Amino acid sequence: MTHDITVSSAHAPAKKRAGLLARFWQWEASGILVALIALMVVLSLATDNFLSTYNMSVVARQAAFVGLVALGQTLVLLVGGIDLSVGAAAGLSAIVGSLLLTMFGVHPYAVIPLTMGFGLCLGFINGFFVAGLRLNPFIVTLATWEIFAGLTMVITKGYPIRPLGETFGVFGKGEILSVPIPVLVFLVSGAVLIWLLTQTRFGRNIFAVGGNRDAAVLVGIRVKFVEFLVFGLAGMFAALAGILFASRMDAGQPSVGEGWLMGAITAAILGGTSLRGGQGSIVGTMLGAMLLTVLANGTVLLNVSGFWQRVIVGGVVLIAVLVDLFRRRG
Repeated sequence: MTHDITVSSAHAPAKKRAGLLARFWQWEASGILVALIALMVVLSLATDNFLSTYNMSVVARQAAFVGLVALGQTLVLLVGGIDLSVGAAAGLSAIVGSLLLTMFGVHPYAVIPLTMGFGLCLGFINGFFVAGLRLNPFIVTLATWEIFAGLTMVITKGYPIRPLGETFGVFGKGEILSVPIPVLVFLVSGAVLIWLLTQTRFGRNIFAVGGNRDAAVLVGIRVKFVEFLVFGLAGMFAALAGILFASRMDAGQPSVGEGWLMGAITAAILGGTSLRGGQGSIVGTMLGAMLLTVLANGTVLLNVSGFWQRVIVGGVVLIAVLVDLFRRRG
């Protein structure tokens, strides 16, 4: 009898580890986390300076900019929509924020919340047409993408707005406890959205609308309001990314946000967010943004041609879509 107890006790830790491993693999973001760690290990062995403090800071900041846009895109994807205008919204918002600072003399600390409010309004424009008028989100946001990008060029005529000043530059270049401020903003934003989606009725409604819109209507969820607000939040996060990037560069660049759309959508899908809505993970999106940024950084450190970088990113997008397809079929 004593021998049986001893054997059972010996097997208990092994069973516990197996259970923890099984739960880990059931987690939506487990695959992206393993892929990120593996990629970082490979790059640390293949290059001399990947793990340097400077390079890690660069990677983290860039991941924060794309990641903020991806957070908003995740919310839109969760309700079964898509927002193609986020990159252009980030660019237009950065220009408007830069003008508030340089032309209208708005205090640097007020520029960021005002710019976020402007981005929120841009998102509400999409929400009005998609949620209010029930137009196709792909067509609507494709049109607003062109409008926002065109307005950016009309306002700037292709020239950057600079300088923005040292005081304002703190938001993009500064650090708190050795952590870059944009990274802190990204992490805090992610934490807030995790709480929103898991602990609030509005968050549960987002998943319900994306899972089955008709059923959500029948149970009394204000579907149009949920969709309207989600598009607004996507615009707000895009604006936040744009103005932080402008602070980092000490200039409102007309090209801000041009390459962020693909990265935002890919990060969300790689992180477990379904293109059909109703399924997704904020943590997964954040890890997806980090993976894409590490991949881009690695191609630079390995002296891969810029042309091939675009091929690689496009390939990752296709893989992300296929992963989403197999996940839904499974």
